[in-house]
Amino acid sequence: STPRRVYLDHNATTPLAPEAAQAVQDALSQAWGNPSSAHPAGRKAKELIGSARENLARMVGARPEDIVFTSGGTEANNMVIHTACRHFLESQPRDSPGTPHIVTSSVEHDSIRLPLEQLGRDSLAEATLVPVSPRSGRAEVDDVLAAIRPNTCLVSLMLANNETGVIMPVAELSQRIRALNQRRAGQGLPRVLLHTDAAQMIGKGRVDVQELGVDYLTIVGHKFYGPRIGALYVRGPGTTAPLHPLLFGGGQERSFRPGTENTPMIAGLGQAAELVSRNWEAYEAHMRDVRDYLEARLEASFGKERVHFNSRFKGSKRLCNTCNFSILGPGLQGHRVLAHCKVLLASVGAACHSDKGERPSPVLLACGIPPAVAQNALRLSVGRDTSRADVDLAVQDLLQAVAQL
Repeated sequence: STPRRVYLDHNATTPLAPEAAQAVQDALSQAWGNPSSAHPAGRKAKELIGSARENLARMVGARPEDIVFTSGGTEANNMVIHTACRHFLESQPRDSPGTPHIVTSSVEHDSIRLPLEQLGRDSLAEATLVPVSPRSGRAEVDDVLAAIRPNTCLVSLMLANNETGVIMPVAELSQRIRALNQRRAGQGLPRVLLHTDAAQMIGKGRVDVQELGVDYLTIVGHKFYGPRIGALYVRGPGTTAPLHPLLFGGGQERSFRPGTENTPMIAGLGQAAELVSRNWEAYEAHMRDVRDYLEARLEASFGKERVHFNSRFKGSKRLCNTCNFSILGPGLQGHRVLAHCKVLLASVGAACHSDKGERPSPVLLACGIPPAVAQNALRLSVGRDTSRADVDLAVQDLLQAVAQL
């Protein structure tokens, strides 16, 4: 018989909540009409999409018209970068437009970093990657502001890091950028737009777009027990904040994101959002309790001097569910330890790079973790259903894996 597995990789993806799965199923069988059709089958689908949009808006403190459905976080992030560059060029004099400049952090997801690299290769944009402080694990507000140039059109800073769980100072940054934009307007300089990728924060902490003061916020369903689609929050799409489509077609999503809507997945996303709105405080308290228990068990089992926590930075808040740690010693590289685990399912860093194998995580290195420590890193991320008993099994499994090595 196969041993019971303990899944502690919720930052990579989460299982679909049963309520969300049911919503997908119901929409597949009952709301199959084209949402653009005027007849009852179409109207039913359109209504379902409308109520999902309301649920997403409520979850992040937005208006329904500020939500645009996308295929996922990658598309939403690319759309924001594309929009900022396009808007910059449109607001410049035709004869000498200049090159748009974007500021981001050194620990962003690849769906921010790689589009910027591509634009750089094509000489379409310049980017500055602000290093995170090794003291705090955060991109500090003053460092981000210092990177802003006259031709800066966008600042993109993730709300919480997927590997360390460190929460970035987005609300504070937005207040400073608002003041900066008032000065820039007087100097005839383009407005700096602000985006945050909230993929890791939704469902694990408070996310309110008014409080954050951002122009754009990325929402990713599969990180909060929803299906694998996403949405982009835009503060007044096309009015207050610009929005330019990546795709052209049938005019759906007010032409910002054409293509016949994926009604079942949108319904599932709406249901997942409703669960977050109702329960996020209880989810957060539970996950924090289980994560803190996990860290206490690791210290008790391996000894304080053998465990190094890679996500505890003085003065920084972190996600309630994330524990990034290294078991110190030769031959205990993260991937080797995981290969010897029989129960624990976890990762050494971002799931997107798990095939890169040996090299230590660039995110941990950027946070000032020494390479020998970073090499041994494991990222355990608990979920809504993780129990203390699960933690006991996982730690026991780690002990046997390390004993073998």
